[in-house]
Amino acid sequence: MADVVSFNIVSASYVGTAVNASQYPESDLTEIAFIGRSNVGKSSLINSLCRRHGLARTSGTPGKTQTINFFKLSGKLPDESRLDFMLVDLPGYGYAKRAQTARATWSKFIEEYWLKSTKLRLVCQLIDVRHPPMESDIKVYQWLLEHGLTVQVVATKGDKITKGRVQQHVQAISKGINMPLLAPDDRIITYSTVSGAGRDELLDVIRNILLK
Repeated sequence: MADVVSFNIVSASYVGTAVNASQYPESDLTEIAFIGRSNVGKSSLINSLCRRHGLARTSGTPGKTQTINFFKLSGKLPDESRLDFMLVDLPGYGYAKRAQTARATWSKFIEEYWLKSTKLRLVCQLIDVRHPPMESDIKVYQWLLEHGLTVQVVATKGDKITKGRVQQHVQAISKGINMPLLAPDDRIITYSTVSGAGRDELLDVIRNILLK
């Protein structure tokens, strides 16, 4: 993996919540979206990334969050210059107890954002490193690629397995989602909200997107 370039979040603030395109905030900032199965640890990862406890609300009820939440972030480069962007927190998918009609509404709701946002440059798809990808993980990943979106897979809960088993689990994710051969396994970032492992790598990916 390439050397990590210093880039750190220095401010993060809530901007707004949307349930349809008319409610998206008016902004020219590049958008970086985060999505994953319900209970994958998305809110905890966002809080860890921003080093702001409680910025994204965590819930013990999988599938509870049903809105798109926008946060304005500012990151500082080594030369003290700033890069501002919008972090977009998307609702979790794949919760088994959710009614079929609710899942269909979610699908339409999220696809509308993915297809209509003109500022979206990266989707970070979170997958629990402890388990092989589920059908919903695979479908979301393939849909994103088919629609030309740039995807960064992040294997969450890296502290829940031993270091010696991480690469084996990462390879299982890569194989399970049928990651293209041009995207080697080391493009999957393993993240631990406990130790902070993977944070610098993910921030480096975001930085490179913002500088394009």
